[in-house]
Amino acid sequence: MKPTLQLKLSQHLALTPQLQQSIRLLQLSTLELEQELEKYLLENPLLEREDENYEPSYSGSEGEYAGSTAEAAAEGPREGDSGESGEGADSHGPEEVRDDSRDSLGEGEDWFAEGSYPSASRDEDEDSDFQEVQAANTSLRDHLNWQLGLMQLSERDRQLVSFLIEALDEDGYLTQPLEELQEALPEELEIDLDDLQIALRHLQHLDPTGVGARTPGECLALQLEALPADEVRDQALKLVRHHLELLAGRDFTKLKKLLGCDDERLRAVTNLVKSLNPRPGAQYAPLDARYITPDVVVKKVRNQWTASINPDAYPRLRINRLYAEILSKQRGSSLSGQLQEARWLIKNVQQRFDTILRVSQAILDRQRQFFEHGEVAMRPLVLREIAETLGLHESTVSRVTTQKYMATPRGIFELKYFFGSHVATDTGGACSATAIRALIKQLVAAEDPKKPLSDSQISEILGQQGIVVARRTIAKYREALNISPANLRKSI
Repeated sequence: MKPTLQLKLSQHLALTPQLQQSIRLLQLSTLELEQELEKYLLENPLLEREDENYEPSYSGSEGEYAGSTAEAAAEGPREGDSGESGEGADSHGPEEVRDDSRDSLGEGEDWFAEGSYPSASRDEDEDSDFQEVQAANTSLRDHLNWQLGLMQLSERDRQLVSFLIEALDEDGYLTQPLEELQEALPEELEIDLDDLQIALRHLQHLDPTGVGARTPGECLALQLEALPADEVRDQALKLVRHHLELLAGRDFTKLKKLLGCDDERLRAVTNLVKSLNPRPGAQYAPLDARYITPDVVVKKVRNQWTASINPDAYPRLRINRLYAEILSKQRGSSLSGQLQEARWLIKNVQQRFDTILRVSQAILDRQRQFFEHGEVAMRPLVLREIAETLGLHESTVSRVTTQKYMATPRGIFELKYFFGSHVATDTGGACSATAIRALIKQLVAAEDPKKPLSDSQISEILGQQGIVVARRTIAKYREALNISPANLRKSI
């Protein structure tokens, strides 16, 4: 066959760079968005962050300045904005690209002023030079070595205790046997097991009490030995040394026989054991604190629940005035492309928060009973329902609700929290899985500790309320709530 040229027309989906950027920004969390914006700020000289004390010198009318994002969203999308995001938005087409390529800075828009960015109320007298200084955390090994320096020991014993300190885990336990530790030492030091035993005893006398233990029973015994001697303490020592497994299995009948005590004394013994700390070194472990900046704030105003964008989560960006004025006078500058990218970014950030606000308000309208009465009033909700209401694609709603948080009077929740499966009821309706978990939590909290409710009994109680839930479903929800089985919840 001879090669020939043919002309063929076809349709295909083409994502413009602006639409790709909009989708990428939409799925980022608040922290990831800040990191992404920092990268743009470093690469694009025309883009800069709004200063807190910046007062724009724009001489236009007050009408040029929009209010909060919530007000802007209520008034509808501005000219040139799509009002939607993700796959449901198709306004980032060639027409807008050609319009942005003009040398003018835009008609009807002030790219230098704060624009529609919400401004957080700040105290003018606030000391701007104040910097939060995080206190240094003392590790368990540093704490023990500091105490070791105060002890009157020989250099040999001091080094052995320091060697054992290095062998401790984060909870303060010595997990390796002394025989293995002895083999790890050089033979020329001539260290025997008795030397390590003596060093271990020195270690176990340090603070926190219970450090250097090899088993949980030994850890609890060390703490009990530090208490004043009495009958309850002596019986608690016997329990943790020989019968700790029976206590974990809630076999109180056998425990009473072995300890020779009645219900009241056994209750006092178990309460004493429960007051001890089985992980003495955990208080010195480094804390991995995760701070969340909510994207949306929910408040009740005049008996109406409304959502608004959190000003602290909203980045304040603008076009650099100096570079923009230079570009307005020079045509064909190499910075014209970066000016267009800066405009795109500001619009896409605005559109991102507009979409988050619309989805949050739609969730708020459907879960109003949750904010009034709590988890038991949560109704079933799926992404498709919100997508159809707002005219967005379901994948867009999925991106909006992932790693986006809502601050409410009942706490901070991820937007995904308000979506969940449902269980059928006798009346033909549906009950949210979140509401069922809340009911299980209430039933367990109100049960008789001596006769805790089994999964089958909880299923029957919910069935009497018209909620049909299988026993294995109750077990799955109970495990998700970290609630122990009935035999482990039993008390004296």
